[in-house]
Amino acid sequence: MSTTKKHIDPKNKPKTATLYRMVMDTHTCPYGIKAKDLLQREGFEVDDHHLKTRDETDDFRAEHNVETTPQIWIGDQRIGGYDALREHLGQEVKGEDETTYRPVVVIFAVAALMALALSWFALGSLLTLRTLEWFIAISMCFLAVQKLQDIESFSTMFLNYDLLAKRWVRYGYVYPYAEALAGILMISGAFVWLSSPIALFIGGVGAVSVLKAVYIDKREIKCACVGGNSNVPLGFISLTENLMMLAMGSWMIIKSLT
Repeated sequence: MSTTKKHIDPKNKPKTATLYRMVMDTHTCPYGIKAKDLLQREGFEVDDHHLKTRDETDDFRAEHNVETTPQIWIGDQRIGGYDALREHLGQEVKGEDETTYRPVVVIFAVAALMALALSWFALGSLLTLRTLEWFIAISMCFLAVQKLQDIESFSTMFLNYDLLAKRWVRYGYVYPYAEALAGILMISGAFVWLSSPIALFIGGVGAVSVLKAVYIDKREIKCACVGGNSNVPLGFISLTENLMMLAMGSWMIIKSLT
């Protein structure tokens, strides 16, 4: 009587990973959850170990000489934390100081969709002149909200390049409120006598400041247009914001006089 060994194809061998993460009554590590999800989406069978107390977590860190959790092993190789896992799996890992245009792209994209929705609801057509007006006005409101999330950080970054803020520091605190007010009034089409001068003033000062800092002085600094904690480089985006306000302010005056 003979027996035949079952051949196991190494390619079909399940991928396994070991994960240690904090799962406590008062805190569950979000990066641990994301690490488990990523591993499972990549086809790994996850041996999920929960660190349920602070003492257990501290002992784990001391034993493995690591400073943070979660910690991931693939086979016998320690990968590290969540960012290290992403890098190991060939996914993008952005540095803290890496520049990005994503916040601006998202703001303008959502503003455009909202403008289209307003136009469809109010006028029964997607593409109208009011669509463009609403797009600019809504963008101004979104950008103002980004600045107002942390007005101290915004006003500090703003001082790097705005010519008026350098002379009058309080202007950095006034600017986001003025931008929001102008945007809101322009959405409604009311009080043009107030919204247009505001847009023309802050847009004009802003455009001159950006032109001087970027295109004349050739400085490489971050833009405060989407808040003081942004990694958006100063340049085309900030200039576009200011030119949009100038164009909208001028158009609203012309429109009100005709």
